[in-house]
Amino acid sequence: QVQLVESGGGLAQPGGSLRLSCAASGFTFGNYAVTWARQVPGKGLECVSAVSSDVRVTYYTGAAKGRFTISRDDAKNTVYLEMNSLKPAATDLYYCATHLAHSIASVMDSWGIGTLVTISS
Repeated sequence: QVQLVESGGGLAQPGGSLRLSCAASGFTFGNYAVTWARQVPGKGLECVSAVSSDVRVTYYTGAAKGRFTISRDDAKNTVYLEMNSLKPAATDLYYCATHLAHSIASVMDSWGIGTLVTISS
């Protein structure tokens, strides 16, 4: 059974940093792209960052670019999202999701239950 478990969320000060982790099991993790997404009212899930599985092409939404870094360690079946220069607007529930193929353009398939990020002074 495919399982994704997010962790690393919590409370951070504005301008601080957090590192989210997504641990995967039940499938060949290295064959699939992975996306970090968050809930946005009126939009549903918004992609924050994503990474392909083959040549590790990365994507960042405008708000994340320059502040967040996505990476993956296929040997550990884990994807990370390093979040720096955090702003209160980043407060949200963050999910990781795997895609159906190696490309970021492929359809997302499985999601975790999320990890809560709270940015507050």
